[in-house]
Amino acid sequence: MEDAKILSRAAREKRLVITMDKDFGELVYRQRRTHAGVLLLRLEAANGPAKVAVVAQIFGEHGETLHGRLSVYSRGYLRIRDADVGT
Repeated sequence: MEDAKILSRAAREKRLVITMDKDFGELVYRQRRTHAGVLLLRLEAANGPAKVAVVAQIFGEHGETLHGRLSVYSRGYLRIRDADVGT
């Protein structure tokens, strides 16, 4: 499925997209596509269990603030962009 279609479907279903695909950041930030939230993980060298641990930590600490926002996790830091980006 194309990225734009995934993003559109997730928005209709009010679902957060969790991805390592930087194209979603482009769709949301530059093209200002409608979305319900995108969590972009920059964890290229991490294995599956490490990725799961990071996502669990992010949701445990920031779960309530991710909806409707573009969030980028890289090098142990989570950046959450304002809700008006792409909405």
